[in-house]
Amino acid sequence: MMLDDEQMHKELTVGEVAGRSGLAVSAIHFYESKGLIASRRNPGNQRRYGRDVLRRVAIIKVAQRLGIPLAEVGVALATLPQSRTPTAKDWARLSAKWKLELDARIEKMLQLRDQLNECIGCGCLSIENCKLRNPMDTLAEQGAGPRLLDPE
Repeated sequence: MMLDDEQMHKELTVGEVAGRSGLAVSAIHFYESKGLIASRRNPGNQRRYGRDVLRRVAIIKVAQRLGIPLAEVGVALATLPQSRTPTAKDWARLSAKWKLELDARIEKMLQLRDQLNECIGCGCLSIENCKLRNPMDTLAEQGAGPRLLDPE
């Protein structure tokens, strides 16, 4: 199949994708190996990417900054049509779930922070009512003395 000049112009080499996205070529190859982005091979067996891959890479990088596992990013990207640049509407749909997860993690971290403030300075982390390491003083049931808190 012959490609016209317009189609050839729209495609990017792996080096161009890397340069425009600020990533290493190896990262682009890694994302492709995980099925997060796709390329085609030209007659010279070189990878060529549609311009839509730049937006997909941007989505991947934002999701990674949010702590979203790549497997979950892949599931989300699989809901998008191939060879079409993700739109703002697509992003709103993809990010809605991630926002809820991020809010839940933030809430957990705030609770942890507040619990840490309650025992700061105690030094032992096993005092009665320690919410971080000894909630409800469960270690007291084992008697006096040191205990291995994290057996793993």
